[in-house]
Amino acid sequence: MRKYRIPFSRPALMGDEIARVTEAIESGHLSGDGKFTRRCSKLLESLLGVERVLLTTSGTHALEMCALLVDLQPGDEFVVPSYAFVTTANAFALRGARPVFVDVRPDTLNLDERLLREKLTERTRCIVALHYGGVACEMDAILEIAQEAGVPVVEDNAHGLFGRYKERWLGSLGCLAAQSFHETKNFTCGEGGAVLINRADWIERAEIVREKGTDRSRFLLGKVDKYTWRDLGSSYLPAEILAAFLHAQLERRDEIQAARAAAWDRYGTQLADWAGEHGVGLPVVPPHCEHPAHLFHLMLPSVGVRQRLIEHLGARGILAVFHYQPLHLSAMGRRFGGRAGDCPVSERAGECLLRLPLYADLGESEQGEVIAAIQAFRP
Repeated sequence: MRKYRIPFSRPALMGDEIARVTEAIESGHLSGDGKFTRRCSKLLESLLGVERVLLTTSGTHALEMCALLVDLQPGDEFVVPSYAFVTTANAFALRGARPVFVDVRPDTLNLDERLLREKLTERTRCIVALHYGGVACEMDAILEIAQEAGVPVVEDNAHGLFGRYKERWLGSLGCLAAQSFHETKNFTCGEGGAVLINRADWIERAEIVREKGTDRSRFLLGKVDKYTWRDLGSSYLPAEILAAFLHAQLERRDEIQAARAAAWDRYGTQLADWAGEHGVGLPVVPPHCEHPAHLFHLMLPSVGVRQRLIEHLGARGILAVFHYQPLHLSAMGRRFGGRAGDCPVSERAGECLLRLPLYADLGESEQGEVIAAIQAFRP
């Protein structure tokens, strides 16, 4: 396998992670819901203003919890953007529900709210809105349509922690939201996630779902004298070691975000002329959105040009990668009725989008190499 001098992604290690993990080990509590789990949850609740945060073992598991909490049943439908990660749909399809794929906007690559109403039916039970790159979906319109239809909105906020829409934090807008702390995300513990709950009347059930379908959390608080099987659920609690690592990351959130934002801005400023000259699209951030600098992409003229740029950068030791393949064209998506041409914007993004290296300790000299290599490329 080729070694790259400049990788696509690298976890930000801020210096206190080992000390926090050691503290967790020495505490003697390694399973879930120890002091670091509680600290992470309380910190995120305070910062984001959400009712409850429950850490999970992955962003995928956070989405699976959301699917359980909205009570999806076999034969139900849920609306999901086609340009999304596999588990954005799979977590809900696991409940027996059918995905209804919606195309994305050409500017932000988010679920196109202008196409949403026509996709709703009497079987629709949920709308899943993914904030691509941490740039917010047009949530006012989506929430209005959802309210008219009487269905909940779940935010897939895997990219968007500390992003905002009209001064409101992403993850605080829908009934539920899912976070990811995978190693490619701004804040990581290797694998991890969280469910953000914005309805107080859903908190108790969420705690049961997360604890294998039992009321163990209530038992530990002394609210019941024994715990039993109460609902469907699974083992979604992360180990305390992971929460300790994550807490060290969240403590240094301002440094991580500032470094990523500086790198994102350098790409945008220094590649603007090259992109304009060669008909290459750069990320679009509407003025009412604040993004967390999760990713920077180029929208190239064709799949052939993208492949040549990947090879051009690779020959210089730089790894750049494409992103999602449209869900409606996947093997599973076709089983749910997806066809070529259904979501043309998603299809173009699947062929033409290229993500550039971006991480908190990407040095200016390293990034300068990436930028110079791109500027030397002729589509």
